[in-house]
Amino acid sequence: MSAPTPRQLRSRQTMTETGAKKSDVALVCIDVQRDFVPPPTADGSEAEPVQRIRELVATARENDVPVIFVRELHNPSLVDLGREVDGVEGLHCIEGTTGADFVEGFGPRPDEYQIRKRRYSAFFGTDLDIVLRGYGVNTIVLTGGLTDVCVHYTAVDAHQHDYHVRVVEDAVFASSPPAHEAALAAMKYLQINAVLDSDDAGALIRARATGTQPAIAAATPV
Repeated sequence: MSAPTPRQLRSRQTMTETGAKKSDVALVCIDVQRDFVPPPTADGSEAEPVQRIRELVATARENDVPVIFVRELHNPSLVDLGREVDGVEGLHCIEGTTGADFVEGFGPRPDEYQIRKRRYSAFFGTDLDIVLRGYGVNTIVLTGGLTDVCVHYTAVDAHQHDYHVRVVEDAVFASSPPAHEAALAAMKYLQINAVLDSDDAGALIRARATGTQPAIAAATPV
């Protein structure tokens, strides 16, 4: 194979200089959609996990950390539904329905990425791994729902793709409180520092943006 010409080298340099911003951490928001999010509180306020997710998105944007929005969608023909309703779940996230929409005021900006998925894991049959590697990510901060379904299976696949996983326990929502706790325990079994709260997640995001190491990560450096 011949050596690259000066023109090819300049082209490669231009591609690198104009490529995506690099970050070793990314915030991943899973299925923050009307069919999944918890109902408002008694006083009409948005459910606390959704509020925490919005705060983390704002923190990531302020610190130039990539935010990736994962959205489950199924064709109205249901050809891509598979075994999704073999359990207790009913039909959900059908394209063109309001239930498939992100909650109000939530979603990617033009420079942010949306991953469309058809199965529980955000890695299964999607380009999430390609996008994360394009950003240079080695640690993903997971939010959204459901803790015991899509968040759990995404965390497992992230682990098997050799990413460090951080699940924000107060910024995820589950099918039930026991299922929430069981899923967090299962993810913690895979990576002992996998579970953290939104305050520590915000600190992690800000620390990565400034190139410092937060105290919460000291036990197992990422």
